[in-house]
Amino acid sequence: MSRSGDSRSPSLIVVVLASCGLVVSFMQTLVVPLIPAFPRLLDTTATNASWVVTVTLLAAAVVTPVSGRLGDLYGKRRVVVASLVVLVGGSALCALTSSLALMIVGRALQGLSMGIIALGISIMRDELPPERIGGAVSLMSATLGVGGALALPIAALVAENLDWHVLFWGSTVLGAICLALVLLVVPESPVRAPAPFDYLGTLGLAAGLICLLLPIVKGGEWGWGDGTTLGLAAASVVILAVWGWYQLRRRAPLVDLRVSARRPVLFTNLASILVGFALYALFLSFPQLLQAPTTTGYGLGLSMLLAGLCLMPNGLVMMLLSPVSARLIGRYGARITLMIGSAVIALGYVFVLFLPDNAFELVVASVIIGAGVGIAYAAMPSLIMGAVPVSETGAANGLNSLMRAMGTSISSAVMSMTLANMTVTVGAVTVPSLAGFRVTFAVAGVAALAGIAFTALVPKTRQDTGELVAA
Repeated sequence: MSRSGDSRSPSLIVVVLASCGLVVSFMQTLVVPLIPAFPRLLDTTATNASWVVTVTLLAAAVVTPVSGRLGDLYGKRRVVVASLVVLVGGSALCALTSSLALMIVGRALQGLSMGIIALGISIMRDELPPERIGGAVSLMSATLGVGGALALPIAALVAENLDWHVLFWGSTVLGAICLALVLLVVPESPVRAPAPFDYLGTLGLAAGLICLLLPIVKGGEWGWGDGTTLGLAAASVVILAVWGWYQLRRRAPLVDLRVSARRPVLFTNLASILVGFALYALFLSFPQLLQAPTTTGYGLGLSMLLAGLCLMPNGLVMMLLSPVSARLIGRYGARITLMIGSAVIALGYVFVLFLPDNAFELVVASVIIGAGVGIAYAAMPSLIMGAVPVSETGAANGLNSLMRAMGTSISSAVMSMTLANMTVTVGAVTVPSLAGFRVTFAVAGVAALAGIAFTALVPKTRQDTGELVAA
C-alpha cells in the first residue's frame, strides 16, 4: 500500500512512471538519425533545420525546474498528466506537418514534457514504502539514459525503411498510452507546499537559461567570438544574477537558493553536470567513430542502424543495474555510490582510449560507461532528497535534472568543436581524426574524475530506510 493510503500496487506505480520516463527521454534523441536529412525533408537550410534539435533542449531545460515546483504546489500527478497531454499534442503536430515552423513548435512541446522524470522520482518518495524507494528511484533515474540509447536504433530503422512521420505517430501513441496509465494507476500525492507560484521568477529563469544555453549550443555555428554569442552569454550573466537576487528575497521562490547552496545539494548538482557531460560525449562520438569510413584506418564503416544497435546495450545495462544501484546505496550510501559510478565512467573512457579497434570493443566500452552512468544517476536523487524538505523534492529534483541537461549541452559544444577542428580528409569526405576522438574520450574521462572530486565534498551521510539524510 502506498504511503498516502491508496491501495494501488506500488510495483504498478513504479512500472507506469518508469515507462513515462522512457518515453520522455526517447524524445531527446528521436530525431538524431534524421538530422542530415532534415534540410531536404523540411525544405530549409541546415542551419534552420538544427533548431528542430535545439528547441527541444531549450524547452526541456526551462521546464524541468518549473514543472517540479508546480508539482510541489499543485500536485505532482496533475503536472505529469499535463506534461503528457503536451507531449501528445506536440508529437501529433510533428506527425502532421512537413513545415519547419510547425515542426519547431511540435518539438518544443515535446521538450516541455521532460520534467516528468524528476516528478516521477518525487512521486515515488511520496507514495512508496520506504524499502521500495531506493530501487524505484534507481530505475526512474536510469530511464534518462535508457530512452536516449534505445531511440537511436529505433529511429534509424524507421528513417531507413519508412516515412519519417511514423516516428512522431509512434511517439503520439506512446504518449497517449502513458497518459491513460497515469490516470488509471498513479495516485495524487498528498504532499504540497502551501505557497503561491513565482511567475516572475519563472520568466527570469527561462530568459536566463535561454541566453545561457543558446551560445553553448549554437556557438560553434555562429562563431565563439560572434557578437550574438558574446551578447547572449553576457545577458545570461546579468539576468541570472538579478534572478538570484530576486529569488533570495521572496518568501516562496521558484528555486530556494539557500537550500540549493547546502553542500549536499550544491556538490551533487556540480557532479551531475560532469556526469551528464561524460554521458553525452559517448552519444556524440561513438556513432561517428562507428560510421567513419574504413579507409580512414580507424573507422568501422557501419550503417546508421548498426551503429545505433551497438549503443543499445549501453541503455539496457543502465536499466538492468537499477537493483544493483539500489543495493549499493543501501549498503554504502548515495555519496559513495555516486563516486563509484563516476569512477566506472572514467574506467570506460580509459578502456576506449586505448582499445577502439573494433565494434565489439566499442560496445564493451559503452556498456562500462553506461553502467557507471546508471549507478551515478541512481545516487543523485537520493542525495538531493536527503538534503531538502519533503515539500520541495519536486523543485529540487527538477533543478538536479537541469544540471544534468546543462552537462549534456556543454558536452555537445565542447565535443562538437573538438571533432570539427581535428579532422582528416579521405577522398572527398572530411571526418574527425582518431586523435580528435581520443581527445574527446580523455576529456570525458577527466570530467568523470572531476565528478568524484566534487562528490567527495558532499558531507558524509547516514542511512535511513534506504534514503540518505545529511548528517
